[in-house]
Amino acid sequence: MQPLRPANLAALAAALLLLAAATTHAHNITRILEKHPNFSTFNRYLTLTHLAPEINRRTTITVCTVDNTAMNELLSKHPSIYTLKNILSLHVLLDYFGAKKLHQITNGTALAATMYQATGTAPGAAGFVNITDLHGGKVGFGAENNDGALSAFFVKSLEEIPYNISIIQISKPLPSAAAEAPTPAPSQQNLTAIMSRHGCKVFADTLSASPDAMSTFSDNVNGGLTVFCPMDDAFKAFLPKYKNLTAAGKASLLEYHATPVYQSMAMLKSNNGLMNTLATDGANNFDFTVQNDGEQVTLKTKTAVTAKITGTLIDEDPLAIYTIDKVLLPKELFKAPAPSPAPAPAPVPAAADAPASPKKGGKKKKQKAADAPADEETAPADSPSDAADESADGGSGAVRFDGARYVNVVPVVIALWFGFSWL
Repeated sequence: MQPLRPANLAALAAALLLLAAATTHAHNITRILEKHPNFSTFNRYLTLTHLAPEINRRTTITVCTVDNTAMNELLSKHPSIYTLKNILSLHVLLDYFGAKKLHQITNGTALAATMYQATGTAPGAAGFVNITDLHGGKVGFGAENNDGALSAFFVKSLEEIPYNISIIQISKPLPSAAAEAPTPAPSQQNLTAIMSRHGCKVFADTLSASPDAMSTFSDNVNGGLTVFCPMDDAFKAFLPKYKNLTAAGKASLLEYHATPVYQSMAMLKSNNGLMNTLATDGANNFDFTVQNDGEQVTLKTKTAVTAKITGTLIDEDPLAIYTIDKVLLPKELFKAPAPSPAPAPAPVPAAADAPASPKKGGKKKKQKAADAPADEETAPADSPSDAADESADGGSGAVRFDGARYVNVVPVVIALWFGFSWL
């Protein structure tokens, strides 16, 4: 076997770097903390509060963890699981702070947004954390609404995946009156208020105006409810079609956007396939298909509408509310779009333009194009015809770097290795 040429070595090195980048992008906070038994309580409550999957979906993030002794002191105050989620959310910074960066903060201080701030429930600037380099190897942390007090200090770095995730230990939980305030259970919260505050006001107002649908939603919260709420622009554009439905059709359309079971994001990703909705009964299916491609979860109806889940408004058992980018159209109320007609065969050139036949007297016949079938509009089954929303998510063989989807890189590296060895 001949040694690789410099150019080939450079190409191979680039391919290996590509593979390394793909593998290091993914992180799993639960597995990382499992290697540190002294932080098992913090790790356990990241799972119980459903913060762990949220952390795993994000990049450029810092988790400020506390040891078991500090967590036991926090738990001795007996906060509800919903209040505890707010407290722990305040300890997840939406920026990367490794040990080196903490001691090299520009101007000595930084204000970092947290996952608590991202929920939209933190009042004012309560979801921000002040980080100050006190020099001499000491770095202080304090909630922004804590009168500027730096109540906790950097202890050590547990693990760093540069510019992706940093997990550091701080000396104690960050006190925050806003985060520690009693938080109502999901069943006690106002569904439409949650939607309205986060870009789904049109859907929420429409749901409130439908007593039958609103009652169905409310009755299912305690037993488990997952809502897929179309964003304002999507539902506003759909309103003309909605108004053409019957009263029963309107209620069914709204109920089609929720399932009678609690589904966390992790559950949606692992339970691909058909899913029943609040509108499902013995006569009508009113179902859709859940699919995921890496981190992206989509809902596909039998009317060829594919909606993407674009955000999480609340994910606290027994209630989850997600935003989607399109209105879901059930086949029981809307017609599926007609399939595109097959392209007509190209006509044979006319005799005057065609090359001379080698046989005397030979003639070519023109091929008659097939008639294309007429298009059928997607429209409510009980209303005037209206075009329905359509979408097509194109699949590709491109390598994705969203976690573990890097398997296609391996054959490339192997092929490059053996290919170069033959040169």
